[in-house]
Amino acid sequence: MSKKWQYYKNENKKEEVTILQNKFKINELLATILANRGITGENAEVFLDPKRNDFYDPYNIPDIQKAVDRIIQAINSKEKTIIYGDYDVDGITSITVLKSFLKDRGLEVDTYIPNRLKEGYGLNKEAIKKIASENYTFMITVDCGITSIEEVELAKDLGIDTVITDHHEPADKIPNAFAVVDCKRKDNIYEFRELAGVGVVFKLTQAISIKLGLAQKEYLKYLDIVSIGTISDIVPLVDENRVITKLGLKLVQCTRNIGLAALLKETGYSKIDSTAIAFGVAPRINACGRMGCADRALELLLTTDRDKAIELARSIGVYNIQRQTEEKRIFEEANAQIKKEKLENSEAIILGGENWHHGVIGIVSSKITELYYKPSILVCFEEGKNIGKGSGRSIPGFDLHDALMKCQESLLAFGGHSMAVGVTVAKGKFEDFKNRFIEIAKEANVSKLSPVLYLDGNINIDEINKQIVESLSLLEPYGEANKMPIFAFKNLKVDSIRSLTDGKHLKLTLKSSNNTYINAIGFNLGYLAEDFKIGDKIDIAGNLEINRFNDIDSIQINMKDVIKSI
Repeated sequence: MSKKWQYYKNENKKEEVTILQNKFKINELLATILANRGITGENAEVFLDPKRNDFYDPYNIPDIQKAVDRIIQAINSKEKTIIYGDYDVDGITSITVLKSFLKDRGLEVDTYIPNRLKEGYGLNKEAIKKIASENYTFMITVDCGITSIEEVELAKDLGIDTVITDHHEPADKIPNAFAVVDCKRKDNIYEFRELAGVGVVFKLTQAISIKLGLAQKEYLKYLDIVSIGTISDIVPLVDENRVITKLGLKLVQCTRNIGLAALLKETGYSKIDSTAIAFGVAPRINACGRMGCADRALELLLTTDRDKAIELARSIGVYNIQRQTEEKRIFEEANAQIKKEKLENSEAIILGGENWHHGVIGIVSSKITELYYKPSILVCFEEGKNIGKGSGRSIPGFDLHDALMKCQESLLAFGGHSMAVGVTVAKGKFEDFKNRFIEIAKEANVSKLSPVLYLDGNINIDEINKQIVESLSLLEPYGEANKMPIFAFKNLKVDSIRSLTDGKHLKLTLKSSNNTYINAIGFNLGYLAEDFKIGDKIDIAGNLEINRFNDIDSIQINMKDVIKSI
């Protein structure tokens, strides 16, 4: 599918670029990228070189004072306490940080992670009853709880005080908990709303440390784990999240967490950056939750036994392989169904399958949406059951949650947001739901939506060098709201062209009008190999990177799109 190339617009860019260059002694390209993204003045200083004193005052977060006082009470009385968390990376790292911090304060706490396949996300009443039956009187939620009105009320009736820490959007009413710590509450005055769940836990440990007069190191030492959860949860890596991840990744590179060190080694990444976390660490931890074994990931991050850490890291690698195998099988079945029903020409792709794995269909939906650039929902029907559960992903410009609101008569339940949803549908209603959803997508003119590449400008390959490309590392860590910069390289002549890995990838050698050569690699762009030939003039959109091969460094373009020059 053709992509739309769109340049960042900034009316005051030239002036801002000059100021940034002079103030921070950076090159024009780096200054231009910062200006494009509105990172100027004081914001630029924190962005480029955040310090430990750049964290905001945690006491501006709603209810955090109440939460701190209640937790200190539990510490002092050695109260029987449990942390209730989520099964994804954000949840696992949140539990790790809070449990470790409280242990250092002398309070040994237990943990509860719901089984994704049997219980689903968040607090549930059966879990609350079990916790109460084991005589817990204090529960702290992490990365969940903000919409658990009935569950928190049940906990209260059963004699459990609850402190909620969460980062999700609240409903009109918040739970009647002892404290509800969430920067997205309507009465929030905290400067930054986009913390991950583990970021909220980090702020809680900071607030407790301030109250107890502890040294900064008592909460800062967990920034490696906090950064892992923040990067993995795909929250915007700007503002305070930028401070967390920039400082945290420095700790990751020399982490004292034995489990994390073992897991990093298991991933095989030589450079530990946001890419290694997002594509190496996060999928492995998430695989545990997806396969119903989240406790293994938590055990890994909490262990102090080096041999145990190695064993757990390897077993988590096995879960990841199982996840990949399931994902491949479901993707192939889903793709075959798309071809059979000619759904590639439909405005939306709604699929149902027998015995598709609940923990994996969301990933497959994401891949289907990326491949066909259409909203997709995959529903799993278990053998002998008349109810299916599904996951969906969308594209910018089409609100999935809003679409499901218009399909309520065909659904038993649904939830989520504009870009990702979960649904429950009766087998007999599936076709009605499918037809209604596709009709809504047609009304929204989904077929006219196209992917957009946001470009930071045009680059002449004659004017770039290794030093300029390496300077872009100051923009790391990359992630949501701080994407790796994409540039346009125009009017280059194809000097060589070939496909790699059985036609999956594309490799080019390109030449400028001044006879400057540069290599370009296009992952998953192998299908374009037949569209171009040697001697063609082309325009490329892509990232600049340093490719190291046989200990020799060379500048390379990582292509995102290729078109013929006009």
